[in-house]
Amino acid sequence: MRKDLKPDDLGDLLEQPLVAVLATYRRDGSVLLSPVWHRWRDGGFDVVSGSDGTKTRHLRRNPRASIVVYEHDFPYRGLELSGEAVVRRDGVEEAARTIATRYLGTEAGAAYAERMRDDVAIRLEPGRLRAWDFADESG
Repeated sequence: MRKDLKPDDLGDLLEQPLVAVLATYRRDGSVLLSPVWHRWRDGGFDVVSGSDGTKTRHLRRNPRASIVVYEHDFPYRGLELSGEAVVRRDGVEEAARTIATRYLGTEAGAAYAERMRDDVAIRLEPGRLRAWDFADESG
């Protein structure tokens, strides 16, 4: 397994419409794992959510979070990012449209973004980054 990779070493992994898993912390310290659509932008992840959603409430109370995205086929590339998330209201519409289009295509993505109720953007930038693949294990 190749370790200590940078995001650029993973080729097109972060451009793929893979569902990521976002980890936030409950009040009792246990972890909530949530599947999320995302986009990788400027060295961090963007996720949209509802301001009254569980993920958002957790992050307002405790901004520590992690997100992991990985592929299910060889060479099993993956990236985990941990840090402090920022929850904000600006840029939500653009992020929602871009993310939905990435997963659903132009027409269906625009329609989905128009009717969704997500009103906050969650930004997670690296505090700690871990990236890997198994490309060296092909033979």
